[in-house]
Parts: sequence; structure tokens; C-alpha cells
Amino acid sequence: MFFLYNPAVTMTKTWKRIRILLVVLAMCTLLGTVGYHYIEGWPWFDSLYMVVLTFSTVGFAEVHPLSHLGRVFTIGLILVGVGLVYFAIGTMTYALLEFEIEKVFGRRKMAREIERLTGHYIICGAGRVGQSSARELARRPVPFVIIESNKPRFDNFGEEGGEDWLIIEGDATKESVLRQARIDTAIGLVAATTTDATNIYIVLTARGLNPNLKIIARASEEDAEKHLKKAGADSVVSPYAFAGHRIAQSFLRPNVVDFLDVAISHDDHHEMVIEEILVNEKSRLAGTTVGSSYIHRDMGIMILAIKHADGAPGFNPTATQVINPGDYLIVMGEAAKMVKLEAIAAGAAK
Repeated sequence: MFFLYNPAVTMTKTWKRIRILLVVLAMCTLLGTVGYHYIEGWPWFDSLYMVVLTFSTVGFAEVHPLSHLGRVFTIGLILVGVGLVYFAIGTMTYALLEFEIEKVFGRRKMAREIERLTGHYIICGAGRVGQSSARELARRPVPFVIIESNKPRFDNFGEEGGEDWLIIEGDATKESVLRQARIDTAIGLVAATTTDATNIYIVLTARGLNPNLKIIARASEEDAEKHLKKAGADSVVSPYAFAGHRIAQSFLRPNVVDFLDVAISHDDHHEMVIEEILVNEKSRLAGTTVGSSYIHRDMGIMILAIKHADGAPGFNPTATQVINPGDYLIVMGEAAKMVKLEAIAAGAAK
């Protein structure tokens, strides 16, 4: 489970109690004002003033002399109203103490969770690209941690469904912050800040700390792509170029775009998905051919391509194509069947 202490989420129940108390207190104030107005015949403002004096217990004299019924009404108002006021003050004091205590323990828990991270991903930048990446990783789910220097951005993560995300407030260009994110045990890093210069610096620092790390960087300008790759990025994604290409393809090949959206969306409403599955050396698939693996016959899953361990892709493999350990199968089929194929490919099932 990923953890991010979010005060807005943690304090929800307490603030609900406070709001209820304030509403009840306002109703008592209204009731008291109406009572004095009709029992004693006082003007509305004098009645409200008397209620405020009663609730505040400041000891001022009565606005006007009270009748016997008015005194009985005042006794009841004191018992109810003053009790509510003190209870509201106590609840607010408790809420503030809870806020500070949860904040301290939340930070300690987050630090412990980060210290135990291994085989995780690091997302540098919590803008729109970073948050979208985090949502996709959380959907799998796989472990990840976000580094962001702009605190207001992650204060609203609870509203975005990210109240359980691990996050570090700091500058991702600094070695100390990347080490805090356990970059030495990470398997991937996303440089997704809004400036190309910052992303280049992050890539340079990260590559120096972990030469085996897979790094994907965001580029805003076209010229930044070559600089990011020289800095050590394995691949570069330009949101603006991608959006332009997507728009053009939606005009030129709308059916292809719709099909790919359905296949890679992982939406629960869609049955067909495209996945990549690693073949373990202990798997019964290792050493078989596409035809003799019976993947399509038994599970109805189509093998679209095989990416070999040496990185060479093999699109539209024939029935005689050998599946070797370390190969990635690019397959398409029903999401439920994918789970079974993943277990077989990992050697956990026959």
C-alpha cells in the first residue's frame, strides 16, 4: 500500500463533528432569540444580544428585567447553550491536537515505507503528466514514490484519489533527495517536471546514481529530446507532439485509434486488452513454439509480437517461432485470461 499523509483526508470526520456542533449552536441561538422575543416581548436585536451574553458567560447584567418564565427559559438556555459552546471548543482543540499528532506520525510512517521500497518507480514532478503516470502505476498496482517541491500540488492529492501515494517534498535534481527516494533499489524513473532544463539535470543525476535505471523523460521543446537522450534518458515523451499526432490519427485512422484505446485502457467495461508478459525460465512456455504453446487454443489469446531478450522485436510471429526464456510476449485477449497467462509465464502455474 502506498502512503501519503493528507490532513484534509485524515481530519474529515473531526471537521464533520465540528460542523454539526456549529449548526446545532446556531439553531440554539435562533431558538433563544425567538424565545426572548415572544416571552419577554423584546426587540429582535435585544433578544439576540441576550442569547450571546448567556452563551459567553461574561457576567453582564440582563438587557431588560426578566419575568419568571423568562428566567426559567434562561436556565434551560444556559444548560444547553453553554454546554454546546464548551463542547465545541473542546472538539476544536482536540482536532488541532489530532492534526499535529497525525502529521508527525504520518511523516514517520511515510519515511518507514520509503526506506523499505525496492523494485519501485520514481516520479519526479507532480504536474498533470506526473499525476497521470502515478494513477496508471497505482492501477496495476506497483510501488512508486513521487518527488515534488511544490507542496500545494500534493495537498490536493486526496481529491484526485491519491491520498495513499508515497511522496517526498524536495528537489529531484539533488542527489540527497533521489537517495531518499531509494534510487539505488529503483527500477525506473520518470522526469516529468514542466521545464526541460530541470528534467535534463534530473536525468544526469539519476543516471550517475543508478546506471541500470530505466529513465523516461518528458520534453516540452523539440530540441530537448536529443539533450535528454545524451544525458542518459532511455526514451523521451513529448506530450504536445503526442497530442498532435493523436489528433491527426483520429481524423485519418479513427477506427484504429478507437481500437487501441479500448485495448490499452484497462477499463473494466472492456473485455479485450493488450499486455506484455515476461517468460520466466521456469515457465512451461520456455522453449516451446507459438503453435505448441497452445496459448491461442486454450485461452483465446493472440500473440501479436515477441520481443526477444536481446531486444530484437518479432512482429506477427509464425507458429514455428520459438519462445525463449526472457522473451516478452505482446499479447491481446480477455483481461481475465491474462491473469492465467501471466501465472503460466512466471512459472507459477502449469
